[in-house]
Amino acid sequence: METKDVILQLRTQKGLSQDELAERILVTRQAVSRWENGETVPNTETLKLLSKEFDVSINTLLGAPRQLVCQCCGMPLEDAIISHNKDGSPNEDYCKWCYADGTYTYSSMDDLIDACVRHMTNEHFTEEQARAYMRDLLPTLDYWKRYDELSDNGQFEAFKRQLIQEINDLHVEGLPKVEKLNALVGRYVNLAYPLPSGAAVNFLNDQTTYLGTQLESEFGGKRCFGVLAGMDFILISTYGPEGEAPELVLYKKR
Repeated sequence: METKDVILQLRTQKGLSQDELAERILVTRQAVSRWENGETVPNTETLKLLSKEFDVSINTLLGAPRQLVCQCCGMPLEDAIISHNKDGSPNEDYCKWCYADGTYTYSSMDDLIDACVRHMTNEHFTEEQARAYMRDLLPTLDYWKRYDELSDNGQFEAFKRQLIQEINDLHVEGLPKVEKLNALVGRYVNLAYPLPSGAAVNFLNDQTTYLGTQLESEFGGKRCFGVLAGMDFILISTYGPEGEAPELVLYKKR
């Protein structure tokens, strides 16, 4: 699609009139009309405002002329998994797993490779092949090329170590010692936990990136422990295969 069609479609999907969109991004209704008629194209600053308003990349607004790739892990990017900056604007250089609200979540290639390989291996692609592929790919990506410039000097890793210590200090029965926490996007781990009333409640935001891990229970069987944490909470649960029958073990404010 062309930019004019993309803007019209996104505005219509959001239920906005041309006047309402114009007010939100500080332009005139006539400007919006000219975009949708194909007479003009928004300038760079306006594209940024439209990107934030519609929660899509500028690449999408321009008709997706190029394939976006996460510059940390190499994953092909779509709007649903594009990361966000601290101000809420989309950042089309990274996925939500590698960059969360202005924070880079990986400072070790080995940790990132460990996290990726679990999802890459199958009957046609062995773990060894996946690791070799990632070892070749990562050094070519912008984040790792500019790591000294972009990294936070270990601040986020220190935060993760603190979280791991706090989780292990809870001494949850049956939960193995937590060694690592990986970035996890809310919509993939936002389970609905049953309440005594019979209702079910979700504690997470689908659009937020959290830190967490899955560990086999020391009690054996098919149930696993799920550990999730953010800046202000720790959540521990158990569940069966594919997240079935989840049970909340602990929810603690930090």
